[in-house]
Amino acid sequence: MKTAEDFGSQGEPPSHPELLDWLAVEFRESGWDTRKLIRLMVTSATYRQSARVTEDKLKADPENRLLSRGSRFRIDGEMVRDLALASSGLLVPTIGGPSVKPYQPDGVWETVAMKGSNTRFYKQDHDEKLYRRSMYTFWKRAAPPASMDIFNAPSRENCTVRRERTDTPLQALVTMNDPQFVEASRNLAERAIRNGAADTDSRLDFITTRVLARPFQARERLSLKGALKDFLSYYDAHPDQASKLVSVGESKRDPSVPAVELAAWTMVANDILNLDEALNK
Repeated sequence: MKTAEDFGSQGEPPSHPELLDWLAVEFRESGWDTRKLIRLMVTSATYRQSARVTEDKLKADPENRLLSRGSRFRIDGEMVRDLALASSGLLVPTIGGPSVKPYQPDGVWETVAMKGSNTRFYKQDHDEKLYRRSMYTFWKRAAPPASMDIFNAPSRENCTVRRERTDTPLQALVTMNDPQFVEASRNLAERAIRNGAADTDSRLDFITTRVLARPFQARERLSLKGALKDFLSYYDAHPDQASKLVSVGESKRDPSVPAVELAAWTMVANDILNLDEALNK
């Protein structure tokens, strides 16, 4: 419904009130099992419909009010970060525990904090705390995590039912340059090299399967092979830049993988993580 954040008298009535009633009863009779309810919805035939717009669907349901197709949208900032960490193998799956402070630009907290504030200075965590799920990131209301803010994460001052979704160049700067994403790209590349031996196609399949859940088509594969060739040529001529790139992040890299080769594959992995297909549902 258009007013999901307003179920009052000023809101738009739901198109299928009987379905909402059924879901409410199902939720109650399950013992208020939230996970079961979410699983029920995301495994339904409606949720799993194709995003493809056919002429018949567009004519019968132009605004997709009846959920005749799966809507395409950019995933939330927390999911963007978690996707990169999960595909690279860095994500720590531990559930629960205190908040953590992952990578963040210097000086963000100091700019808005009062002198006596106990959160005036940001002290970054280390080791596995850098790779916890984004929902555990410590949140300073006056200065939310920069990468989350750029991806339209709410301020948490109010309950937000429906987030804003924008697509801006700043978001690309985050996913291409933020230490968390560069480090994730490097780890993903490293795993692809170890699992795919010297076979370029096998390495590409490893990365795309983890990020996109499918292998590349011939045209896509040809394009990435061309990019890989360019990256290898550049880093072979600039080994210092290769060493600098593969040193981003606190996780240790595999010294058995040459820096030039790892740097080139890191850029390939970063390209794939930045595809619309990776960042959009």
